[in-house]
Amino acid sequence: MVNDETRRVATARTYLMCPPAHFAVTYAINPWMRPDEPADAGLALSQWERLRQVYLDLGHDVRVIEPVPGLPDMVFAANGATVVDGTVLGVRFRHPQRAAEAGAYLDWFLAGGWRVAGPPAHYNEGEGDILVAGRTLLAGHGFRSEEGAAAELAAVFGLPVVSLRLVDPRFYHLDTALCVLDASTAMYYPAAFDDAGRAMLGSVFAELIEAKDEDAEVLGLNAVSDGYHVVLAAQATGLARQLSARGFAPVPVDMSELRKAGGGAKCCTLELRGARG
Repeated sequence: MVNDETRRVATARTYLMCPPAHFAVTYAINPWMRPDEPADAGLALSQWERLRQVYLDLGHDVRVIEPVPGLPDMVFAANGATVVDGTVLGVRFRHPQRAAEAGAYLDWFLAGGWRVAGPPAHYNEGEGDILVAGRTLLAGHGFRSEEGAAAELAAVFGLPVVSLRLVDPRFYHLDTALCVLDASTAMYYPAAFDDAGRAMLGSVFAELIEAKDEDAEVLGLNAVSDGYHVVLAAQATGLARQLSARGFAPVPVDMSELRKAGGGAKCCTLELRGARG
């Protein structure tokens, strides 16, 4: 799929998702979560189903893991692993409320015959804090994952790793503050990073799109790009206009109910790079 005018190119991807069958906001481990304002589980499920259908309509392969009772945040599949070239690095959650998710996702990969690396030595919350830009890994730290996870990533995947410190607790995972659009283009919220991180991003990407406050604050950067289509929060209208102006095709989805737990489209989506049919 090619946009001839700008040469933005979409490539078919394989994603893993988990239905929010047990979704609820019963504890608070990030600034978005307010247990006194409970989420509507039915609405969360319909928003998730819409996201899944969007991926299918765009030509992507979606695989589904069975949700486990008692794990309300398991819907956020991005935190379940990091998968590059068919190799899987499992996760280690910082908060005990999510710890059992690590085993649930690991069991899914083992049952599917994936090549799984040893258990992580450092806190590492999967693609929440680990993003892939071409043949470079971006590793966020500061709130959930540890800075030491960067060396572990390099050892497992044999790729260069750029470490990025997050400084705003609202953007507690890297995927809430940065979206890789293609190997040379990203969109980000500068205030979520320290000076060194902003400089690093400028060296990694030839083109950076800066999100305004109002778009970052609706988790507009928690988005998924196939190189041309960008699936993002419907409320991030300014960011959608910026993407259109740069030759991308924004695909708005309403993830407002899942945002009550601090997640959006990307949080619900783990890319299976090197997946087999």
